[in-house]
Amino acid sequence: MPGRKTVLISLAALFLILPFLVSLLNLYTDWNFFVETGYTSVLTTTLLVKIGSGLLFGSLLLAFLLLNLIPALRSKFPRAAVTIMEGTIYQLKTDEAERFVKPLALVFAFVLALFAGQWGALQWEKLLLFRNMLPVGTADPILGKDIGFYFFSLPLLEILAAFSRVTVLVATVLVGVAYYVKGGISLTPSGAHVDGQVRKHLALLAGLFLLTMAAGFYLDCFRLLFSETGAVYGAGYTDVTARLRVFRLLAVITPMTAIFFAAAVWKARWRQALLAPVILFAIYGIGIKVYPGLLQKFKVAPTELALEMPYIEHGIKFTRFGYDLDKIETIPFDVDDKLNATDIANNDLTIKNIRLWDHAPLLRTYSQLQQIRTYYKFHDVDNDRYLVNGQYTQVMLSPRELSYNDLPSRNWINERLIFTHGNGITFGPVSRISKEGLPEFFIKDIPAVSLADITLTKPEIYYGELSNDYVIVKTRVPEFSYPTATGNINTTYEGKGGVPLDSLVKKALFAARFRTEKILLSSDIGKESRILYYRNITERVKTVTPFLLLDSDPYMVVTKEGRLAWIIDAYTASNSLPYSKPVSKEINYMRNSVKVVIDAYDGTIDYYISDPQDPLVKVYARIFPKLFKPMAAMPEDLRAHIRYPHQFMRIQASIFAAYHMTDPKVFYNKENLWEIPALGDNPMEPYYTIMKLPGEKKEEYILLLPFTPAKRDNLAAWLTARCDGSNYGKLLAYTFPRDRLIYGPKQIDARINQDSVISQQLTLWGQRGSEVIRGSMLVIPIEKSLLYVQPLYLAATDKIGLPELQRVIVAYRDEVVMEETLELALQKLFGGTLPTPETAEKTGPVPTYTQPELAAEAMKTYERAIELQRQGNWAGYGKELQKLKEILQHMARKQ
Repeated sequence: MPGRKTVLISLAALFLILPFLVSLLNLYTDWNFFVETGYTSVLTTTLLVKIGSGLLFGSLLLAFLLLNLIPALRSKFPRAAVTIMEGTIYQLKTDEAERFVKPLALVFAFVLALFAGQWGALQWEKLLLFRNMLPVGTADPILGKDIGFYFFSLPLLEILAAFSRVTVLVATVLVGVAYYVKGGISLTPSGAHVDGQVRKHLALLAGLFLLTMAAGFYLDCFRLLFSETGAVYGAGYTDVTARLRVFRLLAVITPMTAIFFAAAVWKARWRQALLAPVILFAIYGIGIKVYPGLLQKFKVAPTELALEMPYIEHGIKFTRFGYDLDKIETIPFDVDDKLNATDIANNDLTIKNIRLWDHAPLLRTYSQLQQIRTYYKFHDVDNDRYLVNGQYTQVMLSPRELSYNDLPSRNWINERLIFTHGNGITFGPVSRISKEGLPEFFIKDIPAVSLADITLTKPEIYYGELSNDYVIVKTRVPEFSYPTATGNINTTYEGKGGVPLDSLVKKALFAARFRTEKILLSSDIGKESRILYYRNITERVKTVTPFLLLDSDPYMVVTKEGRLAWIIDAYTASNSLPYSKPVSKEINYMRNSVKVVIDAYDGTIDYYISDPQDPLVKVYARIFPKLFKPMAAMPEDLRAHIRYPHQFMRIQASIFAAYHMTDPKVFYNKENLWEIPALGDNPMEPYYTIMKLPGEKKEEYILLLPFTPAKRDNLAAWLTARCDGSNYGKLLAYTFPRDRLIYGPKQIDARINQDSVISQQLTLWGQRGSEVIRGSMLVIPIEKSLLYVQPLYLAATDKIGLPELQRVIVAYRDEVVMEETLELALQKLFGGTLPTPETAEKTGPVPTYTQPELAAEAMKTYERAIELQRQGNWAGYGKELQKLKEILQHMARKQ
């Protein structure tokens, strides 16, 4: 059947070639993407190393397998090759076995080499780190190796040892099967018979396998520094005094045992051969398992603190280094509870920037007030600060992205040619509300309407968090820009993003990449058309730099030119720092070393090094010298918006809760263990605010998180990260006196629940069918005191209920109040001085008006007073109230 055989061979060839063709297609389109972004050097570096690494590992495996298989396949044995089943009536003859075994073994070897090459290509990063390694300058305390060895060398050495072990093991199995089929190994009723040639070959392989085990035992000495059996993460007393010595002994004895074992098998001295593995297993079992267990139980456990003291010190030191906790400055914070109205007035900017809008309720409110059309969507709300009308202001900002799942008519033309981008942002203060309890806006609507001195010149969002995989712009079909009351406004893309579809070949290749013939056949696509892909900003950055971990919360920034840009915090991380407690299997060292900026209009990506002291980013900068820029090269208007990452601080805080204790004895006894307070099931999240830190003269943008003592509810400390200017990245821990009760969030929450007025009002709202949403509890340090602020929202219980900010709860010392606004709550707590007659006189005499004119003037004055109250301008609010009083008195006299 030659025809059928030819078809089968063709199908097999196609099956093998097709993945290769797909890889070439992806490489072509990726190359165009890297040309677009300007990072072709990154692709060529990684691609060459992947190819080299794949060829190296694949070739090594193939060479070793062939080196062992060829002698086995060429061997001749006079007897029948193999009995398929005991007592079978069919036996393969030697020549049939020859034809059957040889091609199958060779194909199997090549297939295994192919898999080894693919696996080897995945090790490109370890090879590059090893090749470009730098010393860290700190040595481990047990073996004296520089930390750079663990970061850059040990991971590669471990995969080489594992690869060697697997290679020898696979070769041994394949050779044994080949010899068995060819008759060199046979099973008889009296036992197994092994030919002398076979025995010698297998002896060499067994000896090599033991040598790979010796390499593993040597590397286990370093792995002990990641032990989890001691009082802290890392090698403890038992590991160092028992297991380390045994691993060193095994690393020395195993090569000698390998030689002895191979020689004994070579000479068919089976009893002597068995002695070698028995000795190894005995040393390993007793030295690694039994003896350390007894030592731990009878010597270490009774005096654990004394014996483990130096190792606890190592754990504290290296864990603090791993999460950059050494830079945290601890400062006593002595609460005096003497806060008054003057202090409130002196911290006016802090009060104005207390966040009253939580992310979740605000996202629901934005979605209903500013979504405009069903195909727009607000994915997230970001917190930032801007200079708005000359005043430093904390704001909430949400990009209005296009939701392709919500398009009214989903077809290829709509999704790829017409609806190509989102439009604009919603942007407002964190604390101001309208009369209806809704947020106020600085920027709103489509087209963007700015009520402040911040404007948008390029509101289009072609690259975002919700963007689909590709769109084609500059086609013959007008792009939809935004809707109006009279019709839709169209636009044409003017950016440099994307790849030109200026040839039939390009169209065909991109059509194959995205598996649609429409790119090739559409008459709407011309030579000026460009295809924009990798539009999701996270995917876009990961494609260029897969070795960086990305923060889960990208945020958008408005530049001084009015363009929109995304900032993503990127991290370098490792799990290879000795003695550092891991937060996951992949991380026990972490730095926020890179800030990534992506232009929302043209997709330009820029990488800025924010932590130049990080050894990992130093090595990556050596590997990719054209990738990173210094932080000083970031435009000033963008640099004003970098913020300490919320996700990183959460990780640091979880570690610092225990590792702020630097005394080994205190750490061991957990005498001052902290925890992150929780309201309900979830721990509090770090939150951004603008405030004046103790000892500072001006307010600044910070990230803050409180701590409570373990299993207690009072406050122990608060951790803050500074975000502005030269202070960026500085961490401060303010600790409260341990001999006094400082209310924590859970205790304040209990006091709120116990307040009869508040609880009655909440119950009443709930009975009316409204959903009462209690916002985040914020702890706000002011002077040497603490304010606790919690907003309350009301929403209808249906899915489209619009959350409205109805009340603000403020607690101070033993007092809890709930008012319609933050200002009223503070006034109720601390009082306030109305304008004095001298101040009132400065408002000027009331002009002579008619009664209707006086009424109109009174209304204007009242509206100005309410606006000043919302802004927190108490002095202006008092002046307007005094003026209103005088107008009303004048009206009363005229009656």
